[in-house]
Amino acid sequence: METKLLTGQIQEVAADALVVGCHEGAERLTGAAGAVDRALNGALSELLVSGELGTKPGEVTLLHTLGRIVAPRVLVVGLGPPGDLDGRRVREVAAAAARTFLRLRGRRLATVAHGAREGGLTPEQAAGATVEGTLLGLYRFSEYKQDPRAVEPETLLLVERDPKRAAAYGGEVAAAQVLARRTNEARSLVNRPARDLTPGALAALARQAAEGVGLEVQVLEREDLERLGMQAFLGVARGSAEPPRMIVLRHRGGGAKTLALVGKGLTFDSGGLSLKTAEGMEDMKTDMAGGAAVLGAMLALAELAVPLEVVGIIPATENMPGGRAQKPGDVVRTAAGKTVEVANTDAEGRLVLADALHHARSFAPDWIVDIATLTGACVVALGHQAAGLLANDDELARKVRLAAERAGERVWPLPAYPEYKEQLKSEVADLKNIGGRPAGAITGGLFVGEFAGELPWAHLDIAGTAWNAKERASQGVGATGTGVRTLVRLAQLLAEGGAEDGR
Repeated sequence: METKLLTGQIQEVAADALVVGCHEGAERLTGAAGAVDRALNGALSELLVSGELGTKPGEVTLLHTLGRIVAPRVLVVGLGPPGDLDGRRVREVAAAAARTFLRLRGRRLATVAHGAREGGLTPEQAAGATVEGTLLGLYRFSEYKQDPRAVEPETLLLVERDPKRAAAYGGEVAAAQVLARRTNEARSLVNRPARDLTPGALAALARQAAEGVGLEVQVLEREDLERLGMQAFLGVARGSAEPPRMIVLRHRGGGAKTLALVGKGLTFDSGGLSLKTAEGMEDMKTDMAGGAAVLGAMLALAELAVPLEVVGIIPATENMPGGRAQKPGDVVRTAAGKTVEVANTDAEGRLVLADALHHARSFAPDWIVDIATLTGACVVALGHQAAGLLANDDELARKVRLAAERAGERVWPLPAYPEYKEQLKSEVADLKNIGGRPAGAITGGLFVGEFAGELPWAHLDIAGTAWNAKERASQGVGATGTGVRTLVRLAQLLAEGGAEDGR
């Protein structure tokens, strides 16, 4: 989809719909909404006075212009209270308006930037957040549908009446397009059925995309994994007819330090011999959302030329039952040399990540961050509103939270007290891969952290945020692409030394 900056008055723009905003509690329409209202002879004001204009965050009111202006429709999106319009809210309201536009089957959408100088946003940041949210809202997964009525939006116009301000929008808008596009691509990977997105298919897609933006790429096959002693990873893969792959991407940003990103890439998780229920298995094509986030982030980092050395590692496999499948009670030796008692084959993500983190250490990184749909316990703890954050380094944890804030995503810290590790003790091995029901999200994360060694490490459990089971105003059912933008913003923060100006 093409995005254009346009200087002028929005009420004069030729588009299938215009988007303007209105704050909750407003007594009159101002700014772009006021200009459109005047062009429509006060039609929007009448709706505001009568209480028919939705002004709560994400509420969208559709008005037909009946030939009074060039555009046939106006979408007024509720911005909520004036003091609450931060970058996250801007993205959400812009996406809500975009999703309404999708239902109109239009091709050309025009919007103004929402939230300039509100919530700490500069005009440029407001413009970027508006474009990013709009492009995220226009996403839909239609690869497997035949719909003769479907119309794909072609052009997004960001309209700014001040030429000087419009000229300053370029960098933020360009970055927003990259972030939204790579997030949407990650969503499509997660939405794709496991039959079509096997570990081999994911590796082939990653190689093609990486080479297209200048990333170095290496795909480790089963023989390579065996040579490297990755028996924890290979143990998970034993039950599947699909060979495992470990995808290694490198962004040569030229910085003095290196960040390693590791994303869980379970292209399907049946639970292995510790079989999930049929209901619990239905959406397990999504268990590679962490890997999709790492791939999307690496591609974006290359496009944005972030000045930091970054390694992205995606261990990809299926976890299936079968005659060769790993059995509960088995003991495997990780590439790091530690042995693990496999008490439950459905706690497979941490086994895969154990060998992947050890491999990440071979690149001598200064920080390691892993991202995974790791535990149902994290969904119990935080629901679907925030990802869980676990870390062994307070400064890295702080930067991850700041990066998520800049990205408009939510993470919440979980305690990493050493006493929790007691639950991972085994009678027959160095570690056990489950720690029981209490604090399951914490013990699962701490298991992974054992393989980061002494390096600053952070873990993001996105089990509750990677997938929408219900439609929201700003997002449909399906993959969310969570993590892509947070990882990119983290790399940018680390590259600039952690400066905290701007959102």
